[in-house]
Amino acid sequence: MFLINTRKAQAPLPRPHLLLALGHEGRAQASRFLLSCPRHRPTPLHALPALAARLGLASLHVKDEGYRLGLTSFKALGGAYAVMRLVADEAARRWGRTVDPAEMQSPAMRAIAAGMTMVCATDGNHGRAVAAGARLVGCRSIIFMHEGVSEPRAAAIAAFGGEIVRVAGSYDDSVVEAARQASRHGWTVVSDTSWEGYEDIPLTVMQGYTVTAGEAFEELPQPPTHIFIQAGVGGVAAAVTAHALAVYGQAMPKIVIVEPERAACLLASAEAGRVTTVAHGLPTVMAMLECAEPSPLAFEVVQSLAEGFVAVSEDSAIVAMNEFARPAESDCTIIAGESGAAGLAGLMTCLDDETARTVLELGHTARVLLFNTEGATDAALYEKLTGIDPARIPRTGPSSTAVGPL
Repeated sequence: MFLINTRKAQAPLPRPHLLLALGHEGRAQASRFLLSCPRHRPTPLHALPALAARLGLASLHVKDEGYRLGLTSFKALGGAYAVMRLVADEAARRWGRTVDPAEMQSPAMRAIAAGMTMVCATDGNHGRAVAAGARLVGCRSIIFMHEGVSEPRAAAIAAFGGEIVRVAGSYDDSVVEAARQASRHGWTVVSDTSWEGYEDIPLTVMQGYTVTAGEAFEELPQPPTHIFIQAGVGGVAAAVTAHALAVYGQAMPKIVIVEPERAACLLASAEAGRVTTVAHGLPTVMAMLECAEPSPLAFEVVQSLAEGFVAVSEDSAIVAMNEFARPAESDCTIIAGESGAAGLAGLMTCLDDETARTVLELGHTARVLLFNTEGATDAALYEKLTGIDPARIPRTGPSSTAVGPL
């Protein structure tokens, strides 16, 4: 299903502090903290000329977050960064001065971190990032996971020292339980979704995501005309969208938000003109995007800046995974998980829809940017859906995916 954002012209721009946090200054601040991570490097930007030609496009580029900080997901940029900022902010409060990110590993800073506990709800990737960030700075992490999250994803979080708490129900149920327990015990919630009275930390998480957007925009040989970006609660979609506005201004590309048909909460919200909760139904294979209610912060950004919304089928995500795994001609292989391939699924869905293709002007002059937001975060599931063992695919990116320090 494709929905053109007819409310875009009438919707007010996001509040100025959101655009500031997700603009050039926000990206620079996040980058300064992430530079303290030993594995911090730009992730690859792949050109896929053969696939672009087959789809009738001028160019197709994919920003590959499967290499990010050894965590195989863009989420490292948000969760780990937010943890570092929270510890630094506490140190600044106690010391009465601004903290330099280079101090993050100092004994004095780690002593402060040791008394802090970070908690979050997760479908997998965000929890892994929070746990890794907590281990890096020396604080405790407790990760709430709903019953649908696979054991391999839980094990990946535990490998970084995260204490796993299983919650009956959905992702949204785990968000509620994490907040309840944090309030009871005095822990700090590091959520990638916002709610009334809780915006600063989710905005910090989103600010971290501007790093991948900024890297991609700098690496592209020409500005993109279109960006297809997937969404769960909408954090990375909003960050990419707002940063595109900061970089390109009125010439910003057309941005299309991609969600699973079974969890299209941003599309439903755009249609209703307000934050809307969709019914929990069958689980989606795009597990990292399985959210029933968007983050109000994220919706505030995309409702006024996104060109459209597309909900994709289960089969289309699997087809997209295989397109990346079995490239045509000289195109490189990209290891994209079920959620990581959703952007390509959204692009192909719109190309197959005459109305979407026409409205979005997806023709031979279109220069499309996608984000592979995760690699094979569940190797067994990846092999089941593609018939390929991801461990056998040569990796040429800048960092190892082995468990270790960020």
